[in-house]
Amino acid sequence: MQRTLVLIKPDGVKRRLIGEIIARIERKGYEVVALKTMRADRAILEQHYGEHKGKPFYEPLLEFMLSGPIVAMVVEGQRVIEGFRSIAGATDPTVAAPGSIRGDLARDQGTKVVQNLVHGSDSEESAAREMGIFFPELR
Repeated sequence: MQRTLVLIKPDGVKRRLIGEIIARIERKGYEVVALKTMRADRAILEQHYGEHKGKPFYEPLLEFMLSGPIVAMVVEGQRVIEGFRSIAGATDPTVAAPGSIRGDLARDQGTKVVQNLVHGSDSEESAAREMGIFFPELR
């Protein structure tokens, strides 16, 4: 079985979409094997988004992710990385397909960074690194 990190970002928590997002993950047949609500600190977010350091959206992204609580989870299933990214939808919620989390529930808010409800790891390597950041107890 494959595992991935899924984050429900501050906009998803603020809009009370936690249950809806988890329900979509479970309806797809994936299992949530670890879950916590937290306020990520800057050090955790700098590790998580390190590859974007120096890009114009880096600081606004950190500000957004520091703006409220997030839900971090480890989700397990066959080809879960690819599958979750499919149900999450395109990064830009304006063009995300209907039926996806972002296509149905997110929209462009006109903010400095796109607030698109969720994050999902993009590869097995990223998933391992990201799960280690948010769930070091699972190593």
